[in-house]
Amino acid sequence: MPIRRHRSAKAAAMLLTLWVPAAFAHVQPSEAGGLLTGLQHPLSGVDHVLAMVAVGLWGAQLGAPAIWVLPVAFPLIMALGGMLGFLGLPIPGVEIGIAASAVVLGAAVAFELRPPLVVAALVVGVFAIFHGHAHGAELPPGQSAMLYSMGFVIATGCLHAVGIGIGTVHRWTWGRQLLRGAGAVVTAGGAFFMCKALA
Repeated sequence: MPIRRHRSAKAAAMLLTLWVPAAFAHVQPSEAGGLLTGLQHPLSGVDHVLAMVAVGLWGAQLGAPAIWVLPVAFPLIMALGGMLGFLGLPIPGVEIGIAASAVVLGAAVAFELRPPLVVAALVVGVFAIFHGHAHGAELPPGQSAMLYSMGFVIATGCLHAVGIGIGTVHRWTWGRQLLRGAGAVVTAGGAFFMCKALA
């Protein structure tokens, strides 16, 4: 049995070795840069990170099905906002909307708000448009919009996963208190960025 597993692992490693160069054979440097830039972009702003982690925290607090609906809804609608940004279609108050997302989502976690799933998804979706627009409007020249979009959607999903991972402590009393505190920190951070956006 161990010999079979060893052979299977070797075969998988060989296939992966052959597949990786083939997969990137036709990727231009600017396109690879687009993917990497997209992956980095959501991590470059604390306001984005706070809001995206808060989506995962809130989903974990609400439990199934919100624990997967909210983190799926956010990137999907964010991609739509990103397209608006790529096309140069203006959305007023993008920075204010991003800051407000951290304030509202942090407060939802801090107060353990439990609205109907449709309302929670709508709140998350509205804020996702602002985040997506900011990402889309900042596409570096000469880079692939598609790969850049894939990058920021993947990074966003990872940040949601971090929030969900932290949110699993919700099952314990001390964990619920910890999450409320985390929500308060997110709200405070959002308020700071709101002051900067309004200044």
